[in-house]
Amino acid sequence: MVIRLTASKPGQLDFTAGFGCPHKQSVVRADGEATLVLTGHPAKKAISYRSSREIKNPLRFEARLVASAEGGTVKATDAGIAVSGATSATLKLVAATSYNGFNDVSGDPAAKCKKAVAAIADKTSDALRREHVADYRGLFDRVSLDLGRTEPAVVARTTDKRITGFDAAGDPELAGTYFQFARYLMISCSRPGSQPANLQGLWNDKIRPPWESKYTVNINTEMNYWPVEAGNLAECALPLFDMLDECAVTGRRTAKVHYDADGWVLHHNTDLWRGTAPINASNHGIWQTGGAWLCQHYWWHYQFSGDKKFLKEREYPIMKGAAEFFVDALVVDPRNDKGWLISTPSNSPENGGLVAGPTMDHQIIRQLFRNTLAAGEILGVDADFRATLEKKLAKIAPNQIGKHGQLQEWLEDVDNPKNHHRHCSHLWGLFPGWEISPATPKLFAAAMQSLEFRGDGGTGWSKAWKVNFWARLRDGDHAAHMLTGLISGSTLPNMFDKHPPFQIDGNFGGQSGMIQMLLMSYDGRLQLLPALPGCWPSGKVTGMRARGGFEVDIAWEGGKLAAATVRSKLGGPCTVVCAGKSVTVETKAGQTVRLDGSLKVK
Repeated sequence: MVIRLTASKPGQLDFTAGFGCPHKQSVVRADGEATLVLTGHPAKKAISYRSSREIKNPLRFEARLVASAEGGTVKATDAGIAVSGATSATLKLVAATSYNGFNDVSGDPAAKCKKAVAAIADKTSDALRREHVADYRGLFDRVSLDLGRTEPAVVARTTDKRITGFDAAGDPELAGTYFQFARYLMISCSRPGSQPANLQGLWNDKIRPPWESKYTVNINTEMNYWPVEAGNLAECALPLFDMLDECAVTGRRTAKVHYDADGWVLHHNTDLWRGTAPINASNHGIWQTGGAWLCQHYWWHYQFSGDKKFLKEREYPIMKGAAEFFVDALVVDPRNDKGWLISTPSNSPENGGLVAGPTMDHQIIRQLFRNTLAAGEILGVDADFRATLEKKLAKIAPNQIGKHGQLQEWLEDVDNPKNHHRHCSHLWGLFPGWEISPATPKLFAAAMQSLEFRGDGGTGWSKAWKVNFWARLRDGDHAAHMLTGLISGSTLPNMFDKHPPFQIDGNFGGQSGMIQMLLMSYDGRLQLLPALPGCWPSGKVTGMRARGGFEVDIAWEGGKLAAATVRSKLGGPCTVVCAGKSVTVETKAGQTVRLDGSLKVK
């Protein structure tokens, strides 16, 4: 972090900078600058979850504050570093811990800080800012979105009041800002070499944060990364993949110890130390498909990028390991004579307690098996294992339609139409999965009935998920209604999502829903404006990504497609669909295809 302070008049800048905490501090002086060094442990003691006893925290940290001034003096005091009589001053703050990985805390925080300080020692604050802006804009400027502007809503009201009174039709520009704010959050909190975005991203301000700022993988972590590939920020998913690779290591022991199974498993929650075993209460802690769900993001990365090297070296081994677990862990359901394979023990997050065979599990496992099969075929490997997956896949208990016309949440037909629980876990196959779609009309209608029973309420992230559901159901107006409720009722004045309390997944989930309203590509086709709401009659989006290695720009007027541009990164057939019309173009790598409102090639 670099801060530059400038006096309103030369020689009038006076202040003291310090850490304001009781840990060991020392000062190193040099000509024209001073460095305040803070060292210690994050806490003297920590609680061991295994034994409920206090243990010494093994982590060490160091922070360094380097202060320099122009036209004044820099002195070390008991309170910190004092700057007086200066025209301007620059503060450079670096920090590090001994954390080298989930299984190694032997790092040298002092050496890390020295290296960081040395890297910026000769750079001015202006130069550092220029580097930062160039780095940021290189990602942010890839995508633009214009949904129109209503002057009264923008001019007459401050942002906090616009949020409180938000209406998708009355203030479309705020919806566009909300979309781009989510991209800002992702760029800022998930970059190669960092930890992935947790429940609060980088913006936790508490020593003991809600849910310990962990990674809840029964939806929240995945929701953070729903918009990354289509939103043209693929690099930001790399920290998630790093975490997934590490969970596969610890998850192999969990699979063997808990289930005597091969492969690896991750339950509903993990953290910096990549715990994978069941935790908390059985009604949500014993849930087997967290790792399998995360594998979907690995597959998406291949679908959007076409990177076979990455697929072979990183993605496929992790997906195969997750599939190996379920080859062993699925059991025959003794409650019927159909020979169905089910997951058990498990639950339907987070509704209903410990059960056998929840619908969500089977949707996720089917998708994992299909994706692993496809990856193995692309790479030409593991024919025998693929044959095993094919046999198992055919026997997994299918989706069921219940007596109320609903998609059953469990194998038993016990859904309560008056249940408005925030989780809609059994609708996973609608989104982020794709096995429920207009191509499966009976299940499609049953999913809609279930969603109507659940209602439009819920926490911020729950409303965000429902934006995606209604978009997939091709009801753009209802998706916009849910977006209105998300922004007006579950967004803080600074645009952070609230669970409550603050929880960042709703921001990313809302952005994902807006993407689904404008562009879908889950079935191999580029579906343009599949759920465009009437409140956005005209607009333009550029730089979106679609599966198959395509970038897409879309412009619309009067609620209808005006023009589209498709840039092919990989080459191959490109099928574009809009308002019942379809066109297929054979593209070459690097080729740009321009279409008019009737999908005719320009």
